[in-house]
Amino acid sequence: MTTDPKFSKSDNTPGNGMPNGLTSGEGESLRTALSAEEIAAISQRNLMQLAEARSLPSNSKPSALEAMLPGNQPPRVLILLLAITIMFLGLALNSFWVSIAGSTVALIISIQILWVPLRRVLVEFIPEQERAILFGSVFGAIALLGFLKITGVFRRIGTSLANLGWDAIGALGEVLGAVGQILIAILAVYIAWRQYVISRDLTIQQNTITQQQTIDAYFQGVSDLVLDEEGLLEDWPQERAIAEGRTAAIFSSVDASGKAKIIRFLSRARLLSPLRRDLRLGRAILDGTGGYEEDRMRGVRVIDLGVMLAGADLSGTDLRWTDLSEANLIRANLSRSDLVKANLARTILCDAKLRHADLNNTRFFYGKAEDASPRSRIEPPDYRTGKHTGAVIEGADFTGAEQMTDDQRYYCCAWGGAKTRSTIPGGCEGIPNKLGR
Repeated sequence: MTTDPKFSKSDNTPGNGMPNGLTSGEGESLRTALSAEEIAAISQRNLMQLAEARSLPSNSKPSALEAMLPGNQPPRVLILLLAITIMFLGLALNSFWVSIAGSTVALIISIQILWVPLRRVLVEFIPEQERAILFGSVFGAIALLGFLKITGVFRRIGTSLANLGWDAIGALGEVLGAVGQILIAILAVYIAWRQYVISRDLTIQQNTITQQQTIDAYFQGVSDLVLDEEGLLEDWPQERAIAEGRTAAIFSSVDASGKAKIIRFLSRARLLSPLRRDLRLGRAILDGTGGYEEDRMRGVRVIDLGVMLAGADLSGTDLRWTDLSEANLIRANLSRSDLVKANLARTILCDAKLRHADLNNTRFFYGKAEDASPRSRIEPPDYRTGKHTGAVIEGADFTGAEQMTDDQRYYCCAWGGAKTRSTIPGGCEGIPNKLGR
């Protein structure tokens, strides 16, 4: 087989007539596998592809005008330019039909050119839901105006306004102006009220943050006294006095929830419980099970609440498992408080409010209810029989108290007096009034 001189190395076509990219060794193996007719067909196809490639110009760059045209659509833009020229020509000749024809064609072509980019902008920058609202509002308004025009509403409104006198129209305008001023005043009042509400909420939030910071600082101060190197809070009276002073000061600067947090902290830290102490050093004595031993008769409390909570508002607070024994809670408000397993033995609750309080397992006394009696100023308590270990509850209000046991009801009826007996849930029938008044 002869080699075609047109197949040269510069054309990237081997001179042996084999397909582009095959070496001579590959070509020899291909000849043995292909027949003469297949080799001739491949060579003819390569010749046709080479002729098509050589027929294209070497520098086929777009012209300057084509590069400037949007969308690379010369015919459409040329028609647009021709239509605008015709429109201006019609305007110059004062020919209506020539001008309207040119402007109509120009408008249609412009819409066709701008439709794709405008659609892309709408899809990219306006979400689907907002697009639906936008188009629905615009076309709905157009449809409403058309409906009003077709049904003659605009005509009737115009006729009615024409029949009205100018004096009536002026009076109507004054009425509408007065109504507008009233609405503006109402809007101003509403805005002022909203500003007040926002300012009040911000103030409450700031006060809550400040109170919590104050409580945290108190917790840290008391913890530093308790956990110092020598633990002197429990055996040096001066440091106990400082701790009591801090407690009294912070009780006067926090609300009900803040007081409850402090009481729970002090109670769970065993700082309100009477602890048995060494008679010479005054240190608290361990009970041998990892805690401090209590001594209700002669024990000394780290912090003695005394009258710190007299008249305090503790309503709606969480006081579960707290030790408030022997505290003075005269006229305190404990309504709706959670007093589950709270210790109120020997606590002064005269005229206190315990309305709807949860009294589940709340301790008001030691021993049996029939033998227990309120604390006495001169007689020592007997924690074995319960004598003089009970709370002073004369005048207390137990209206709606929840989960009151029979022993609690008996004690409160026996030692609460006539005023307290009338508020005990379930009544006091058959229970003697041991207080005598």
